[in-house]
Amino acid sequence: MITVTQGVKDTSTCVACGGVLVRDLGQFVDRGQLRWGTEGRCQACPNAWCETGAGPAPQEISQALLAEHGATRLRLATEEASLVPVLRALREMRHLSLGEARLMAAELSGAGMVGTSVEMAHLAEGLRNRSIATTLVPSPA
Repeated sequence: MITVTQGVKDTSTCVACGGVLVRDLGQFVDRGQLRWGTEGRCQACPNAWCETGAGPAPQEISQALLAEHGATRLRLATEEASLVPVLRALREMRHLSLGEARLMAAELSGAGMVGTSVEMAHLAEGLRNRSIATTLVPSPA
């Protein structure tokens, strides 16, 4: 089981008092499940929160991670790979319809999928666990 985490810290203005709000945004794999989290604390008042969730991160978190760390591209290792096991794996892992799985498989066998390193590593591990070879490379978003 892989252990992949990625995070970023940013600051903004606290809506409660106008002070400096420090936020930690992150994405990680926990017990084989893709997860995300965000927490924030104002440096001047008691305003604070913590939120976590399962699955792909909200757009705000993904964009912050991509801006800070860059994107990763996931491709099938060989163009000659049979798409039947890929389709089966994608449908199981992502709970996709056959049509959605076909689109994703076409993307993987072509230019590749681009996302955060955590998302792509999680998907690569799931495919590898089903004997589907992949490659991960840094990519311009």
